[in-house]
Amino acid sequence: MKTSSDSAVSARLTTAAANGERGDDVGVILDALRSIVRELRLASREAEQRVGVHGAQLHALRRLADSPATSLTELAERTRTDISSVSVVVSRLVEQGLVARKSADDDRRRLSLGLTARGRAVLRRAPETGTSRLLRAATHLSDREVHALATGLSKLVDGIDGTDD
Repeated sequence: MKTSSDSAVSARLTTAAANGERGDDVGVILDALRSIVRELRLASREAEQRVGVHGAQLHALRRLADSPATSLTELAERTRTDISSVSVVVSRLVEQGLVARKSADDDRRRLSLGLTARGRAVLRRAPETGTSRLLRAATHLSDREVHALATGLSKLVDGIDGTDD
């Protein structure tokens, strides 16, 4: 879903790199973050309109389609999401009848999470998630670029949170 705004981000990045100006780089960062947020929002809205679940729920369903999860913690790791967010997502999916929770065969204290027939049917009709698009795009980056992006974004978030001391 490439737009003229995405092309503008690329053009700005090229200009910023050529000029070596920090202000241009900061503008590129803001434009890129806006593009990512927009992509995630639009993909989530499309999923909700087509199959009745939002992007985060659809992402969790896709990971459960790969294989059932033996715990919320495992699903959180597979979706690269914090446990509290996954817990909320799974609760909503269970309420909608798309995911089943049952006691694990080997340990009755643990829950196993898996798709229901209805959950599999939803996935067959579902569009690609914004998260999947983002992860696919990241595969085109070198290891060094991924590390630099992760480091830079982490520092940016720490600065927003006021924890960059």
